[in-house]
Amino acid sequence: MKNILGLCASPRKLGNSEIAIKEICHRQSEETELRLLRLSDLKIQNCHACYKCLFDDKCVLDDDIQEILKGLAWADGVVVASPTYFLSVHSNIKKVLDRGLSFYSIASEIWHKPAVGLAIAGIEGKEGSSLLGVETFLKSILADIKYSDVIYAAFPGEIIRNENNDIKLQEAADSLFGKRIAKSGSCCPLCGGDSFRFLGGNRVKCLLCSNSGEYSIGENGIVFDIHKDEHELFLSEQVAEHHKEWLKEMKNRFFAEIPELKKIRDRYK
Repeated sequence: MKNILGLCASPRKLGNSEIAIKEICHRQSEETELRLLRLSDLKIQNCHACYKCLFDDKCVLDDDIQEILKGLAWADGVVVASPTYFLSVHSNIKKVLDRGLSFYSIASEIWHKPAVGLAIAGIEGKEGSSLLGVETFLKSILADIKYSDVIYAAFPGEIIRNENNDIKLQEAADSLFGKRIAKSGSCCPLCGGDSFRFLGGNRVKCLLCSNSGEYSIGENGIVFDIHKDEHELFLSEQVAEHHKEWLKEMKNRFFAEIPELKKIRDRYK
């Protein structure tokens, strides 16, 4: 049996995001248990940036972030789905993502768990950055993204009535514990992302892993040559652990510099 954690960002119960998660679980070739968390039902407070979760391995805020952490540790695979609100991912995703330092407390338990992510949009071509938001969330929980795509469906339940959606749901189901489905077109060679910011000349930055490089035009289209930055976030388990230790050192540096920083801040009271 496989345990699947479903994270649904939609505030609408039995909407297209929730149906997509349940359908992906239903299409698994072996028996599964789904633990569905509707993010809108959870109490998630704003991060206080105190860094105590890095030192104490537990957030000081008494809310439901622990339910997500427990679910991630329990799961064999993760499915995330979010609707598109005004060309972007739903704020429920960002609210959890802002508490992302808590993920480092269980990094060894959740590293590289297989995951699929879907962005649901009501108007074809008007998904904006919602897929990037879903992929960023998956990278931040240190998951191995096996499949991610946009699905178009406006009315609750409409996701099942579209033949093209049926194909994508099956691909997502097959890839979760199976073979990764590569994206078509040019992608970042480091993280697989396909969203870029063009910086002038031939310089480019991947918006998923935030590394920079160059691009060229080849016979088969655009070719990206992206280089690892000196400070990585989640390209390997060792890198994630290094980032955690760097953050802890930053806290210590802050304490050492408080007197000088206070002088600056006092001028703006």
